[in-house]
Amino acid sequence: MTNSIWALLPPILMIVMVLLTKRVILSLGVGIVAAAFFTVNFHFTEALTLIWEAFKGVFVEDGALNTWNVYILLFVLLLGILTSFVSMMGGTHAFGEWMIKRVKTRAGAQIMTMVLGIIIFIDDYFNSLTVGPISRPVTDKHRVSRAKLAYIVDSTAAPISVIAPISSWGAYIIGLIGSVLVAENVTEYSPFGAFLQMIPMNFYVWAALGTVFVIAIRQSDFGPMKKHELRALETGQVESDDQERNSQEEEDLPMSSIGKTSDLFLPIGLLFIATVGMIYWDGLQVVKADGDMSNTLMNIFGEADVSLALLVGGIVGIITTWLLFMRHLSANKVTWSDFGRGIVVGIKSMLGAFLILIFAWAISTLIEQLQTGEYLAGLVEGSNISLTLLPLIVFLMAGFIAFATGTSWGSFAILLPIAGQIAGATDIELLLPVLAAVLAGAVFGDHCSPISDTTILSATGADCSLYDHFSTQLPYALVAAGIAGLGYLVLGLTGSVWFGLAAVLVGLVILAFIRSNKPPQIKEQEEQIAK
Repeated sequence: MTNSIWALLPPILMIVMVLLTKRVILSLGVGIVAAAFFTVNFHFTEALTLIWEAFKGVFVEDGALNTWNVYILLFVLLLGILTSFVSMMGGTHAFGEWMIKRVKTRAGAQIMTMVLGIIIFIDDYFNSLTVGPISRPVTDKHRVSRAKLAYIVDSTAAPISVIAPISSWGAYIIGLIGSVLVAENVTEYSPFGAFLQMIPMNFYVWAALGTVFVIAIRQSDFGPMKKHELRALETGQVESDDQERNSQEEEDLPMSSIGKTSDLFLPIGLLFIATVGMIYWDGLQVVKADGDMSNTLMNIFGEADVSLALLVGGIVGIITTWLLFMRHLSANKVTWSDFGRGIVVGIKSMLGAFLILIFAWAISTLIEQLQTGEYLAGLVEGSNISLTLLPLIVFLMAGFIAFATGTSWGSFAILLPIAGQIAGATDIELLLPVLAAVLAGAVFGDHCSPISDTTILSATGADCSLYDHFSTQLPYALVAAGIAGLGYLVLGLTGSVWFGLAAVLVGLVILAFIRSNKPPQIKEQEEQIAK
């Protein structure tokens, strides 16, 4: 049943179950079992073995520790502990009070989060897990729901990383583009030059960022997000009812009365510096070992082990936090028993994301063995597509592959060579537009998928349940995809990237016009904050 239409059933079953039951881990478990049985044609013993190997592969790969996954999991736990201690020290409260004097509106709080997401472009994982905790005190003060915070974080993580040449994504994509150019005998531009030319063609990036900006400025939400935002406005409850209960223990932690903004800025700031510094150092060692004397930032960031850098940054951040905690201990504002409780509560707060990541990685492995992506890519390659529709079709297919598999990087690896082959066999002038459509579509599908790493980690960083994040972001991602799709249709019809960008801009203007009515609750709440 591999590489056939049956390969679509397990991911579809899992996603339908998520929507119906709202129980993410259960739905992932059902998807894992279904994918295993489909892969081995329903042989019971072989399916059980395959499930065991999928979970084992999360931690052990080729007889050695799977350091990428393990380091990411450890970083998630460290971030939970760090957040717990920062809260106990009063750093979160102090930062919220400091920013509330400067960010006067809900729109300002959301734009601030968006700007932070754009600035922290080095890696999507790092972006997702740091922007949320930094922004939470401000968005909470302005009664912005955690679901909205998770959406803004997610919509600035991968979209910025995919167009940043000096990032883990940029280096990976440039390497794949180089292989495509060699295969198609294209010599008029380098892989790096091709990547730069493709930036304006990545219409989903501009549509997604534009949608975030329009929704933040207009403050007029729709779909499931509207329910979350209205509840936050009317009651001050920024979390869902289930999330409220889950976070009750964290709220019961003591809070020091001598907290300063430095109790937040120092741990997060040193975490950031240590992570970026480790990325540079590790990448530089690899580049030197390979004998590459160019030592460009792109090469260095491309060769670095980002998961190791995150772990080192997390350790530096947690050590800094504990040193700052000593000041509150000496002032008798907290006790040693609170120290132990902070560790336990921090770990507990991340256990949901911890388990979901493990299950998501396991099902991604099984879906890869089912060859779901290869089957969908084959449909594109084997179909007789009109050249005018080619960029749009490739965009949609990349979106569906990333949605079903939960990985944009995997979608890049599958579809970029195929898109290159199609362009080479039809019209080589379309090479860069269709490659850009692959990148855009993969990020779109990644945003819509409940098994995407970035989706899971954005929800984690925002302290939002995965179901709430997935269900509220989906309509917004579809709107951005519709605007991007209009751009690719115009590009195919006119052959002009700038006409395509103009179509995206028109789509955003129409969205701004449609979402022009600000609910009266927002005006009332902003007036109360101003007083």
